[in-house]
Amino acid sequence: MRDLILVGLLALAGSLAVAIPGALVLRRLRGRSVTAHVGGVLAVTVLAVTAGVVSTSLAMFINEHDLTVLLVVLAVAGVVSLSVGLWLGRRLTAEAMWAAEARERERALEAGRRDLVAWVSHDLRTPLAGMRAMAEALEDGMVADAGTVADFHRRIRVECDRMAALVEDLFELSRINAGALRLTIESLSLRDVVSDVVAAVAPVADAKRVRLVAVDGAWPVVRGSEKELSRVVANLLRNAISSTPADGTVTVTGGGDGDAGWFAVTDTCGGIADDDLPRLFDVAFRGESARTPAGTPGGGLGLAIVRGLVEAHRGEVSVANVTHGCRFTVRIPAATV
Repeated sequence: MRDLILVGLLALAGSLAVAIPGALVLRRLRGRSVTAHVGGVLAVTVLAVTAGVVSTSLAMFINEHDLTVLLVVLAVAGVVSLSVGLWLGRRLTAEAMWAAEARERERALEAGRRDLVAWVSHDLRTPLAGMRAMAEALEDGMVADAGTVADFHRRIRVECDRMAALVEDLFELSRINAGALRLTIESLSLRDVVSDVVAAVAPVADAKRVRLVAVDGAWPVVRGSEKELSRVVANLLRNAISSTPADGTVTVTGGGDGDAGWFAVTDTCGGIADDDLPRLFDVAFRGESARTPAGTPGGGLGLAIVRGLVEAHRGEVSVANVTHGCRFTVRIPAATV
């Protein structure tokens, strides 16, 4: 019994001689990565075990051969333990980073949902209040002359169209976010898609006295869904027209670049604040009031829908400031010949 107690005390002394300084070192590792912590813990553990075994073995006066064999076994076991520990530490670090990124994405999505509800509530409340006031005026007979009655009817229809457009945007965005968007991919002439949309939005540009120019060039054939690509072009053109002052210009250009086709919409809005550029495609983000004049329809969803539709095509959309305005560029995979 005395020998066992002595062996235990020697092992304890050898282990503590390593464990105590190791604990102090681990305290200094606070704030470091998970891998560093796991590696430090394993190193202290392995060295403490080795010190305890070696100190006990030396006190037992074992022969040199047996001591060498014991040290080799401890070294191999230590290397394996440290290697496995570091590998697991890296995995834990990656999982921790993934979890942190997932939590950050969830917080961002939740903030986006709150902003979306606030924007939509405001955008629905305004036309509803106007429609109710006009309907009550018509019902109470406060408006009698035919011209005013017709004007009220027209304004009610306009507000209904505005609400319908907002609901359509919400439906489209919900399909994109839910992964329920189904694209009919085919080879499309980017020139035809853009020219059709330009012709459709030309009256909007004329009404605001904005010059709409489509530059002829080497428009490529891309792989995409005509309906969704047309909506991308339309949203970008309407956004550019609404942001460009009277007598300004909105220009559409396009071309091919390697394995992708691209088109760009350039306006003369005066530019976008640098702080707003990274958030321009966020849901319900409208930025400066200069880019969202009073009476502009929509809930700040147009550019968010653009990004969702472009990414559904495995493409990219970007924005940058240029002289007197900004430029939105969309890249879509080109059709293989």
